[in-house]
Amino acid sequence: MRIQIVGRGRMSAALAAALAADDLDVTIGSRGADGTGPDGSPVDLVLLAVPDAAIADAAAAIRPGPLLGHLSGATGLGALGARDGFSLHPLLTVTGSPTAGDTGTNGEDTSDEDTAFAGAFAAIDGTNEHARAAAESLAERLGLRVFRIAERDRPAYHAAASVAANFLVVVEGLAERLAATAGVPREALAPLAEAALANWAREGAAAALTGPVARGDDETVARQRAAVAERAPSDLDLFDALVTATRALAAQQKGSR
Repeated sequence: MRIQIVGRGRMSAALAAALAADDLDVTIGSRGADGTGPDGSPVDLVLLAVPDAAIADAAAAIRPGPLLGHLSGATGLGALGARDGFSLHPLLTVTGSPTAGDTGTNGEDTSDEDTAFAGAFAAIDGTNEHARAAAESLAERLGLRVFRIAERDRPAYHAAASVAANFLVVVEGLAERLAATAGVPREALAPLAEAALANWAREGAAAALTGPVARGDDETVARQRAAVAERAPSDLDLFDALVTATRALAAQQKGSR
């Protein structure tokens, strides 16, 4: 199978490296690529690894023939126009450097080798059964576990992913800033955060909740708030919002007992 990946970001580089390692013929093209390989002949599959706002234009530039796929979780299949295609959104973060060129990736070190697709989940959908089967086949090659996401559910699904990955980092940033004022290194908090996340993954939010808010220890919470007000006043609104949300979750926890 010949695959062209359109886009030069981290995801395109990581995908290209993973697929090339599976002995597939993979090339990376910049925006404006038309679905043909270096020899001018059409490829079998074009993966659009471009920002959401650029998917429609990138799809329109592809010549008839190849199956199209995009990698967005938020954008629907309508962005592909009238073409047959699919969406495949890996639920993982990709680090490392974007690829620097438009050429083939076989043998090139263009991405973080530690990017692990195997075992992660991916949301898929397709314009028809053939397209969905192609998405499932690609996911299988990458070792991804798939579930189908309906068009109407995309916004809620993508919001959940953002909360799980992006907002979590924001909260840990607050912890990091407060710890720094006490001379505590970020690394000291990591095992605590990892254990809390593992408990959530195993038991769900309500059962995993611990700490002074969950125990109803208002005096301790008040002392914490005073410390935030003194040492990180710009974070006080965030702290208050988190306390309010934690109290609501604690009430849910007690109600389920």
